[in-house]
Parts: sequence; structure tokens; C-alpha cells
Amino acid sequence: MTIRMVFPVLMAAIVASSALAVTPAEEAASQPNQSAQRPDLSVYPPEIKLNSDRDFQTFVAVIRRGDGITEDASDRVAWKVADESLVKRDGFKLLPIADGSTELVAEYLGSTVKIPVTVSGAGKKPPISFTNDVMPVLTRAGCNTGSCHGAARGKDGFQLSLFGFDPVGDYNRITREIGFRRINLAIPEESLFVKKAIGSVPHSGGKLFDTDSEYYATILEWLSDGAKIDPKDKQPPTVDSVAIYPPQAVIEGEGTQQRFVAVATYSDGSTRDVTTLAAFTSNNSGTAAIDNIGMVTAGRRGEAFVMARFDTHTVGSQVLALPVGLEYEPPKVTGNYIDQLVGKKLQQLRILPSGLCSDEEFLRRVTIDITGLLPTEEQYERFINDPAEDKRARLIDQLLDQKEFSEIWAMKFAQLLMIKSTNQVSYKSAYLYANWLTDKFAKNVPVDQMVRELLTSTGGTFSSPGTNFYEIERDTLKTAENVAQVFMGIRTQCAQCHNHPFDRWTMNDYYGFASFFSQIGRKGAEDYRERIIYNRGGGEVNHLVTKKPVPPTFLGGASPDTRGKDRREVLANWLTSPENPFFAKSIANRVWAHYMGVGLVDQVDDIRVSNPPSNPELFDELGEKLVEYKFDFRQLVRDICNSQAYQRSSATNPTNAHDTRNYAYALTRRIPAESLLDCICQATESPDKFRGLPIGARAVQIADGGTTNYFLTTFGRSPRTTVCECEASTDPSLSQALHLLNGSSVSQKVSQGAKVKKWIESEKLSHEQVMERIYVRCLSRKPTADEVAQLKGMLEQSEDKVAALEDMYWAVLNSREFVFNH
Repeated sequence: MTIRMVFPVLMAAIVASSALAVTPAEEAASQPNQSAQRPDLSVYPPEIKLNSDRDFQTFVAVIRRGDGITEDASDRVAWKVADESLVKRDGFKLLPIADGSTELVAEYLGSTVKIPVTVSGAGKKPPISFTNDVMPVLTRAGCNTGSCHGAARGKDGFQLSLFGFDPVGDYNRITREIGFRRINLAIPEESLFVKKAIGSVPHSGGKLFDTDSEYYATILEWLSDGAKIDPKDKQPPTVDSVAIYPPQAVIEGEGTQQRFVAVATYSDGSTRDVTTLAAFTSNNSGTAAIDNIGMVTAGRRGEAFVMARFDTHTVGSQVLALPVGLEYEPPKVTGNYIDQLVGKKLQQLRILPSGLCSDEEFLRRVTIDITGLLPTEEQYERFINDPAEDKRARLIDQLLDQKEFSEIWAMKFAQLLMIKSTNQVSYKSAYLYANWLTDKFAKNVPVDQMVRELLTSTGGTFSSPGTNFYEIERDTLKTAENVAQVFMGIRTQCAQCHNHPFDRWTMNDYYGFASFFSQIGRKGAEDYRERIIYNRGGGEVNHLVTKKPVPPTFLGGASPDTRGKDRREVLANWLTSPENPFFAKSIANRVWAHYMGVGLVDQVDDIRVSNPPSNPELFDELGEKLVEYKFDFRQLVRDICNSQAYQRSSATNPTNAHDTRNYAYALTRRIPAESLLDCICQATESPDKFRGLPIGARAVQIADGGTTNYFLTTFGRSPRTTVCECEASTDPSLSQALHLLNGSSVSQKVSQGAKVKKWIESEKLSHEQVMERIYVRCLSRKPTADEVAQLKGMLEQSEDKVAALEDMYWAVLNSREFVFNH
């Protein structure tokens, strides 16, 4: 068997790397020290408003123990109403009696919480509103989901708008189609609309609710009252916001339960308990399953996010589930603000962080992350032999000053901006656009300023390269989608045809935001390859349903005055403003994901309520820091790389081995395609040649996304066809392994570089010194004694020492330790 056949096998081994309810009196007797320290008691919601005779409000009490565990104490608390002539308490529900103000009082082991209660309209019973009462029942029952009548073509001859985005259209389809069979105003109980829902006639959707439910009562009352639609001149108030309580739960013990309450606030200031109307979901049912009345049941140890959707709003609450009697001694949290917030979350989860990585691991990790290159042998010797305590911080500063840092980020943004030559974008335009971007990063132009210049760019695609942003994508709706996704991490695409099913964005939001780009003009220039981008001052975007123009509207914000202005300037100023709740956090999250391997919100360009950050406090803090640093993200990178969270070992311990979202250890990441090719070229001193660049140029410097080779394509280089971060893949594959083993990228470069021959013949290095140099050059460490012994034994069996050492070189470059950053 040849050495080359034996080595992959050998080198893989050598190189690879529930609580019982008790009465308050019983609990007080069992805890004699409670008088000295009163329990931390909270009651939700913090304020109760009862707005009519129909209204009610449920409530929940939660205690937080000294160890951070929360318990549903609703059945342990002594409840009373200050003025029982105004409201009636029925279990954990308040019902109105008369108008006025009072308090709901909760007492528990010496702690007292008072919740203000306001009653208005107690003697009034408003008619059932189709929009605010009937539509929520349809949504709660699942009638308008994509798998039922909310499908694009409906189901069984009956169509509803997805999640109720078109109430008027739904009303017409319910009341005007198939005559009196769907609704029977003479005998409401005989309406197919309700008979199918209660299962009294065949229904492919099955039985949805019973005749004694509030849902049946609502629909039947609406039908009995004539099945009216809300008058145009007296539209009901709209939902401004929804809240879910408690905002966080840390539950101990499998099977332990915590009740949640959902409250909607309307545009007229009124509130409504929507716990029985909201749709509840969990992103991790194995840890925290939630039923349709808001009851969470803890499962296996872990973290979950339970969500409540009502109207167009989705809100969530974090739930941590821990086993009973878990022995845990929290370590002292040290380090910068990142470490404080990461450490806080790890303590909540009872996870112990791994220790810090070695100097060799840190040197290689940070150099690849910041510059996309391997540390040189000189850098290795200098760093490893430096006794100074601050040598890691100084190394980070040195790397941030290198031009390679700018090139890495210019390449990453070029991927997001889809910079490539196409039939409509010339190679010259793409080349100038990429160089413009690289120049901005090289000059350390703040990100907010760069984005403003990009979005407001006007002129020729040659003379003003930023204008290529509007030439690469000419569709107005797609341009708006791209801006939202790249610069705010928000995917609005779902809202083009219906309200977003998992986020707050509506069709009005979608078309209002697109209106900022409806007046972009394009015309030819003297050079046929160039186009001129300008503001033509006219043009609107029509709503898909109403067919009417929608005024420019900020996402989640107001409609600004754009008369006589370039709408793009108005948008750009708002987008990059420190007050914008999306921009800074989105950019900071992208930076964090690059260095930590996974974003606080993952995917980084899918920020939504139903995809929450793993550490909300850190997510907010990083955004605030970026604003504080005036959008100079070099300083943010410095904070991240200096943190203990970044510098941790990739070795796990029993408490963190199954956690991938809380940064208790360093994630092992495959080096991105461009950087991996650059590292191979650097290690072998055998450069590649790319179109438009001199020989020796790096893959990260390729301007045109259409320029590639087999290695880059195989290892997941972004094709730059969409703005999605996911297009640049680092997932390992069999084809990658086969290419490294059998392709020309490694074996030919080892031979062409002829480093082994030079070291032996010109520098007169011993075989052991050559082995050491190979390891230092490729892995930033020296071989271990066991590795040296095994390699020497294999070397002794070979007659051609140079060929054998080149095979060692090849094997190291094929090892997982080389291909992955760890």
C-alpha cells in the first residue's frame, strides 16, 4: 500500500480532533426564614381594564425563588378585590359589575402585590363585531390557515383570506356565496357555517368547537343579529399590540406547569383578554409544550420560546426547563459586557462554560476569522513566546489594522449585494462596484454612512458605482425586499400576498415600504455598458387587494412627508438612524455570527418575533454598542474577540455538550470557501490566478461573483443570486472531501510549491524540523510527541524522504483540523 493511501487513515487519528400545591399556611410553617426575606411575587397582567359587560380578564401569579426558578403560585396566593361592588372574581378571572376603579390584591407569605382595575361600560353589551369577534374565532379555529380554507384556492369550495388579512372579502364569501345554505338567518342554528364547525354535518376539517363554547356563542349571536358587517363610518378599534404574561419562566421539573395569559391593547386604549382567542405555539415542544389555552408543560431540559398570535401580532415569552435537584455551583462571571450577559444566561440554564483555548488555538482562530489567512511561522513564534498578559488583545488590534480585514467584510457584503456580472450588469460595472465597496471598508467608513450613500446613489453605474445596487435588481418590490433583508434582517416577502403568518408585517407594511423605491428612474449612457440611475419624481405602488397606491411608510413606523423629496433619501435617513430599532441590531448580529459561528438570531437575516434571539439582552446591547461606536464595527469586533466567550475552548463538558446557542464553548466551523482556498495557497506558496486579478491575488479579492472555479463552487461560495446569507455555505460534503483527496487543489500545490525540497536542500532542515514546520504552517501548533513518533516510523519505511514528507504535507492539508476553524 502506498504512503498516500495509508496517510488519510493515519492522519485522521493523528491530527483530528414537580411541585405539590400547599396552602400558604403550610408553606409558611415549612419555611421559617421567609419572614426575613419575602418572596419575589409578581402578578400579571400589571393592569386590568374591563371595558364592557362582555369583558373579562384572567390573571396569574408567579414567584421567583432565590435560585431564579419561577413557580406558578396562582393557587397559593390569597386573592381579594378591594371593592367587590365593582368586579367579581371567579377563580382566576375578573368580571365587571359596575363602573369604577379598584384593586386586585395578592398576598403571599408577607408579600403583597396590588393590581389596578378599571371598569367602564359595565352596563353595556356591544353588538358582535365581524372584524373583532367573528374573525378571531375563525383564526383560532384554524379555518383560515394555509392547510384549510386559507389556501390559495380555498378548500371544499370555500375560500378565506390567509389568517384573515381581508375581512371584507371574507365577509362577502361567507354571506354572499351559495345562497342561504352557508348562513341561515331565519334559523341560525341550521347554518352550515356553524353546523360544520360543531361537527353535526360532515366536515373535512373535523369538529372545531362545542355548542357550549364561547366560539359557538359568538358566531350564533352574530348570525342571530343579522350577520352584519361593521359599518364603514363606525369601524371597530384596531389591535395596536399584544402582550403575553409572564414574560419569562424558569420551570423546574418535568411535567411542571405554568399558565400564560395573552392581552391585546386596542387603538382606543381598551384591552381584551385574548387567551382563548390567540393561537399558541412553541418552537421547542420537547422542552415546553403549550396547549390552546396557554398552559405550558415542562419537558426535557432546555430552552423554548412560546408564542401567542392574535390579529397581525405575534409575541413570545422565554421558557427555560430544568431538572429537579440539579446540582450547580455558578462560577464567578468575569470579563467584558459580552461575558456578563453570556454568563447570566448560562447561569439561568445551569450550564458551565468551557475553559479558555490555548494560545495556539487562539492564534489560528482569530487570524482566520479576522483576516481569512493562517498565521505565519514568524507570527506563531512571536506570539507563543510573548510572555505579556495582554498579548491576545494586542494581536487582535494588529489584525484589525491589516487590509485583509477590510477585504473579508467587503466580500461578505458583496455577497449580500449580489455583485456579479450578468446580461444587464457589465463586468466593468461589477468590478467598479466591488472596488467601491472595498474602498469604503478600507477607509473605515461607518456602516451607516456607507448604507446611506448606497441607497441614495444617483448617476452612472461607472462614475457612481453604488448605483449598481439599483441595476442589479430592477424590480421595485424585490428592491424593497432586499433592503429590508440585508439592512434590517427582516424578510417581508410573505407579506406581498397576505399578512405575514409568523411576524407583525401586513400587506400595508409591505406595499408602504416598497413605495420608497417606486420613483427610481433608469436610462442609457454614452457607453452602452453603463446605465444612469436617477429620481424621476413620479410613480406609485398599488396594493394587491385594494388596487390603490400606498403612501411610503417605514416598517413598523409612520408615513413621512415625501413631497418634493427623493424618497430614497427619506428612507435612508430613517433606516440608518440610531432610533431605528432594526438596523444596528441586524448589522451587529451579522458581525457576531461571523466570529461566533451562529447568530444571536439565526438565521441572521430572519429576525422576527417567532425567531427570537438566544440572548435578547446581548442582542440589544450589541446594537446599542454599535450606535455608541458611531457604526465603526471594528470596535465591535474588538469587543467580541477580546471576550472570554470568543476565546473559549471548543472542548465541551457534560453540562454544555448539547448546547449550540449560548456560547458556552467555541463552535467548530468549516473555513469559508474563499478563505480556505487562500489558506491552502498560503500554506503551499502556490497561488491561483483569477479573472481580472494578478497571479497571487486572493480568492476573497474576486470582484465579480460570476468568477469562480471548481474548488470555490464545491466548497460553497455564494452564487450571489439572492441576498440571503445562506447562499454562502460552510456545510461539509462528500464531494469536498473527495476533491481535497483526489483533486488538484492540494496535491498539485504541494508539488508546485516545492517547499519540502527547499527546506531540505536549501535550508538544510532535518526531517523532524520539516515536520514541525508543516504543522506550524498549517495548524499553528507543533506536532505532539506521539505524532512525531508515528510520523518518524512511517518516514523510516520510505525510500524517497522528500516524497514521504510531501505526503505528510498533503495529509495535514486534508485533515479536519486544517479545514475547520476551532
